[in-house]
Amino acid sequence: MLAQDVAAPWPLPSFDNSSMDGYAVIAADVAAASEAEPVELAVVDDVPAGYRASETVRPGTAIRIMTGAPMPEGADAVVPVERTDAGAERVRVTAPVDSGAYIRRAGEDVVAGQTVLTAGTLLGARQLAMLAAVGSGHVLVHPRPRVAVISTGSELVEPGTALRHGLINDSNGYLLVAACREAGAEAYRVGPVVDDDASFLAAIEDQLHRCDLILTSGGVSMGAYDTVKAVLSQLGSVDFMKVAMQPGMPQGHGQVGEDRLPIITLPGNPVSSYISFENFVRPAIRRMRGLVDLQRPRLRARCTVEMSSPAGKRQFARASFLSSGEVVPVGTGQGSHVLGGLAAADALIVVPEDVVTVSVGDDVEVVDLRGA
Repeated sequence: MLAQDVAAPWPLPSFDNSSMDGYAVIAADVAAASEAEPVELAVVDDVPAGYRASETVRPGTAIRIMTGAPMPEGADAVVPVERTDAGAERVRVTAPVDSGAYIRRAGEDVVAGQTVLTAGTLLGARQLAMLAAVGSGHVLVHPRPRVAVISTGSELVEPGTALRHGLINDSNGYLLVAACREAGAEAYRVGPVVDDDASFLAAIEDQLHRCDLILTSGGVSMGAYDTVKAVLSQLGSVDFMKVAMQPGMPQGHGQVGEDRLPIITLPGNPVSSYISFENFVRPAIRRMRGLVDLQRPRLRARCTVEMSSPAGKRQFARASFLSSGEVVPVGTGQGSHVLGGLAAADALIVVPEDVVTVSVGDDVEVVDLRGA
């Protein structure tokens, strides 16, 4: 994301040049040229791109010129090679051209001093081409933030590992890395860490100088083996709290290490982790990128089924858009472990804290997960 305005120090093009392979001529010399009666001109020079003509075009003469080469003195038009016999010492022109034909004028694209890109522009292929064209070898940018993703829990194993009773695959690590990348970050997965203070402390300390944000999942509830709170209290200032939302009630955030590196701690249930990411982490990543629009699009849609919601909590129910524009909850329930519904969802129905029942046909607020 560009963090400064960029102005052109010179015009684009920076000089008059030919837009065609052909011959630089005086247009009046070839005004009467035709297939039946070609006009013959003496070729006095040859100008490839990157060179200047050493001769001047005078009446009765031409200079062979390649696309992008500077226009020679005296010429006011270019005859494309297709309208000639491509002669080397003398050329026969078989069609007239108007004065100014096939010439790219200096400054016709960009004038000197013009702002070509403004701060806040996302730099892609087309914008990088413009920066290069105006000679901006270095510009100030908001880089993609680097995010380290750490899953915690002694029950976690790598996908593809044979599962023993009581173990589960680490889906959160892959979920959060992919979500970070979709939000525009450079994210990498550290891997699952067992519920042990020393192991978690080592994992955090190993990332302090490698990233711009640490993102953890698991270990933030009130369980006896939840190590995240105990370890992070030694490393910095991290606040843990309960948020009135479902799923995703336990949350934590703060700074760790001498450089006060931001850290966000998410709950361990995968759906809770994803909903928490959407509400708290994705906006933070977009702010770190220099963006102003931090939230996903929200719209109103009609709900097609009845829903219940807990009093005092804002529910984010997984849902899918119908072709009619209506929404319907998906999955076998709204539990924080139900990944099937999350995988099928392209929307979240937002049920406010003071609403316990949504009736069929009710107009609801919907977070659109289909785009940025």
